[in-house]
Amino acid sequence: MALPRGAKQRAPIVMERLAESYPDAECALVHRNPYELLTATILSAQSTDVLVNKVTPALFDRYPTPGDLAGANPDELEMLIHSTGFFHAKAKSLLGMAMALEDRFEGEVPTALEDLVTLPGVGRKTGNVVRSVAFGLPGLPVDTHVGRLARRLRLTREEDPVKAEMDLNRLVDREDRGTFSLRLIQHGRLVCVARKPRCDACTMADICPSATVTPVAA
Repeated sequence: MALPRGAKQRAPIVMERLAESYPDAECALVHRNPYELLTATILSAQSTDVLVNKVTPALFDRYPTPGDLAGANPDELEMLIHSTGFFHAKAKSLLGMAMALEDRFEGEVPTALEDLVTLPGVGRKTGNVVRSVAFGLPGLPVDTHVGRLARRLRLTREEDPVKAEMDLNRLVDREDRGTFSLRLIQHGRLVCVARKPRCDACTMADICPSATVTPVAA
């Protein structure tokens, strides 16, 4: 296929091929409700989903609700989340988040992004994860995988995640944004890896401006 000249022409093809490759892409953070997803996403900063998933069963058993977490002993909380890294800052964010939910949102996780980002430890990426995964609302989280792939595919040139999100939002319909992000993340983990992308195994190599190999058509 001839290389599409612009992001608007390239984006629909990217979305179609990602959908074919990853029809069942889902969030890797194990959770049962919005509170657990919000907590796990805060913990995932500077960590891996695998590590977070090892920590959260005991954490949620000890603090099953925002009210329980709001009353947690900081030292005990830090001990439970220690292995995810940056545990002092994360414990402070978790306690602040839980207290804010109790004080301002009646113990419920809000759905509006403008409310979510007022919670300690929550930025646009985390807010969009919660909106799209927990509530099925429009939200396009831009993590390192999404940002890297979007730039390689020339869907954006922005390094700043918020600016990249704005570019992608102009290309992706509201109802497709969360799924698009999840599929980019999966592709980034399996194929378009950071150090040495596997262009020879990529279904988008023929339309990717950054591809080093174009697969031969069968």
